[in-house]
Amino acid sequence: MPSNPFSPEVVAAVTGHMNGDHPEDTLIICRGLGGRPEATAARMTDLDGEGGDYVVTVDGVESTVRIPWGAPLTERAQIRKEVVRMYRESCLALGLTPRGEH
Repeated sequence: MPSNPFSPEVVAAVTGHMNGDHPEDTLIICRGLGGRPEATAARMTDLDGEGGDYVVTVDGVESTVRIPWGAPLTERAQIRKEVVRMYRESCLALGLTPRGEH
């Protein structure tokens, strides 16, 4: 298990924000970078300094996906920048046009 520089409160806040406010982005990230292009739903379940954990739904069956960050993260402010980068990369991989900053 990788060490986690983020407290349980930070993990809960970030996963809650992604699942509550950005479910489409979470799905795009799992489709584009998580190797699950056929996923129809996704939610972020955990994160640590090395990456994020997700549950994706494919053909009605849930499975877990881990997507590493581009580089290890140590501060909460880095998470948002990394998620935005992952969203943009995923859009490009899937042939989607990323929308403006959110």
